[in-house]
Amino acid sequence: MHTTPQPAKSRSSSKRGLAFFLAFVFAFGAFFSGIQFGQGTLAYQQTANIFSIFGIDKAKGEVVSDQPNLEEFWEVWNLLEEKYATGSSTSTISVEDRLQGAIEGLVDSYGDPYTLYLPPVDSAVFNEEISGNFSGVGMEVGIRDRLVTVIAPLKGTPAELAGIMAGDVIVEIDEVSTEGMRIDEAVKLIRGEKGTTVNLQIFRVGEQEFIDIPIVRDTIDVPTVESQMIGDTFVIALYSFNAVAEAQMQKALQAYVESGTDKLIIDVRGNPGGFLQSAVSISSYFLPTGKVIVTEQFGDSSKDDVFRSRGRQVQVFSPDSLVVLVDGGSASAAEILAGALQDHGVATVIGAQTYGKGSVQELVELDNGSSLKVTIARWLTPNGTSISEGGLTPNIAISLSSAQRIAQEDPQKDAAIRFLAGEEVLSETFADTFAENPEETGE
Repeated sequence: MHTTPQPAKSRSSSKRGLAFFLAFVFAFGAFFSGIQFGQGTLAYQQTANIFSIFGIDKAKGEVVSDQPNLEEFWEVWNLLEEKYATGSSTSTISVEDRLQGAIEGLVDSYGDPYTLYLPPVDSAVFNEEISGNFSGVGMEVGIRDRLVTVIAPLKGTPAELAGIMAGDVIVEIDEVSTEGMRIDEAVKLIRGEKGTTVNLQIFRVGEQEFIDIPIVRDTIDVPTVESQMIGDTFVIALYSFNAVAEAQMQKALQAYVESGTDKLIIDVRGNPGGFLQSAVSISSYFLPTGKVIVTEQFGDSSKDDVFRSRGRQVQVFSPDSLVVLVDGGSASAAEILAGALQDHGVATVIGAQTYGKGSVQELVELDNGSSLKVTIARWLTPNGTSISEGGLTPNIAISLSSAQRIAQEDPQKDAAIRFLAGEEVLSETFADTFAENPEETGE
């Protein structure tokens, strides 16, 4: 809903108070969940009848015997039909609107932000976005501590160029408060026609005031791979696990081999994920044949699916020669790659805690054009770590502040280069403890 106009002084004071509250939330809260439109794995394509969600035998018009008793549901439905008085003589609530609202309530009751009911219009938007080319601002958003939060701006998009950063909390979208807003509602407000402007008000950790950022929408072509030599270290930045990621990664690795260096950094910071098969194929360039890359653990009695390396290993890698850079914007397929290389001891993971998007969604298309995106499995790393439970912990924890981003400083990449050069690089927490309490180490 729209925010209520306030006197300037009162509104500023209120926002300052909210900013301090958000800072408190981020200091003590945990990053539990998020949404990625167009970046999750679509395990299967199915069709179903909309009435099957309510367990109704359409042919007989009866409640199926092995389903929950829905007498109270229909009692409330009929009471509303009989007694509800609309606020306007011209406004009515259609049967279709009520049915879709009931389904949305049912889906929301599962408490999983990745399980969504998409009415026909939203379903069409979703299908457009997973094609990899759409109009918008170019960022992944999710839910963090019940707040609409930026997972990561995509490389070279209007969001990144405007100064949006991973971890930014979106407080308002075109002066509409995001308090209590579902992620699909936020996405609809942010997206729009190319050339139009969306105004975002954000909270950023470390800032005392909210920041207003206008962004001009554009056609978003999701970037994939960039590579460069820094001294004697080869760096491959992988921005998305889309349909062309494997082919572009193969070219980058060929350039790495031809460079003659044995020092490699795979940078998946700000990578919101993509297709599972892309993650498996790319991981296979670093692991011997048959090594487990990821396990899909299903919620029902189905047998778990184990995905293994396909034996495309470029060379034998070790934690002394290969670093994977991660941060809070590394999610989904990016976490699969980092987790597999970390667990098998072929890479050292440096950076910050990852996002923790470790689940598989199945897209079920319904007869009326709507669809249900439902979580059917969880991803486990080779050692059995559930990616959904807090993400991956790097071997060496190095932070990157907003001020450093603005100044175009990169202590995480710098640490990776120094590590590959043979220097001792300590996690910040341990280094700080050592500096403050050297006597506890026996020195």
